[in-house]
Amino acid sequence: MLWLLLIVAILAGAWTWQRYQGFAKAPLAGIEAGDSLLVARGDSLDSVLRKLQAGGARTGEPVQWKLLARKLGAAGKLQIGEYALEPGIDPEQLLLAMRDGKVVRRKFTIVEGWNIRDLRAALAKVELLEHASKDMDDAALMRTLDHAGEHPEGRFLPETYAWVRGDSDLDVLRRAYQAMDMALDAAWTSRVEGLPLNSKGEVLTLASIIEKETGIAEERPAIAGVFVRRMKIGMRLQTDPTVIYGMGSTYAGNIRRSDLTTDTPYNTYTRDGLPPTPIAMPGVAALRAATHPADGDALYFVAVGDGSGRHVFTRSLADHQGAVRDYLQRYRAQQQAGPK
Repeated sequence: MLWLLLIVAILAGAWTWQRYQGFAKAPLAGIEAGDSLLVARGDSLDSVLRKLQAGGARTGEPVQWKLLARKLGAAGKLQIGEYALEPGIDPEQLLLAMRDGKVVRRKFTIVEGWNIRDLRAALAKVELLEHASKDMDDAALMRTLDHAGEHPEGRFLPETYAWVRGDSDLDVLRRAYQAMDMALDAAWTSRVEGLPLNSKGEVLTLASIIEKETGIAEERPAIAGVFVRRMKIGMRLQTDPTVIYGMGSTYAGNIRRSDLTTDTPYNTYTRDGLPPTPIAMPGVAALRAATHPADGDALYFVAVGDGSGRHVFTRSLADHQGAVRDYLQRYRAQQQAGPK
């Protein structure tokens, strides 16, 4: 009789082990593409299983999960965060991900040329990111970021930043601020001699103007060269993007001659030198252009007007006026032709 009980026990154990092995590698049922699991602080394996079940997953027996967690070294070591649940994932893969903290990493991109209003509006639309700054004005935002009294414009590097569930917009902004600090330090340290720029702040301001003047990467050093030469001889920068920035919310997509003569702190037609702050978020290429302007003798530039976004660079006012006439002629011809 004893030998019979022993055989039954062995067979039962073998069946249990086979079932356990099958469980570890069997895809979880009820998982759909895009599903995720959020492990919060203090969550146990039991509470994680309840979350899985509440989301529609069929998880098997808790004892199977506990045995598997012990085998994988995941018992009591589940890391907080959001985990991807894609069709085909099995219990072993999920436990290993939670043990190793392989959380879902989302991305947010700051676009070159955005101003602080653009940046904050874009952050406010990001789902699942905590919006800790939504009730802060710009001054309060900078105080919270430990940069009280600093103007926020230009201070956040255009780049793609990873974030995870539980992060806030302030976390993203801190990373972007630190990245700009590093990029600006690198640009300032490597600057060429003889620049009419006395501080990293002035580099940032000039770079922001260059960023707004062109989207053509290879033109940035040439545009920087024009502005640097103007600054050296005391000529006003006379750049439309600064005027537009000074107009604020009154800018409706068109800049008129009267706007060029209306004085604001940012109107570089009516005021000498750089504006008081940056006017946008410049990228690394614009920072380098500001500190490595192209050589030459051009003091003017105007858009070609052929839809390429490129510019014509000229040395004299007469040549510049001719380039402007050419631009206006192309522009009017395009307007008369209408959309293609």
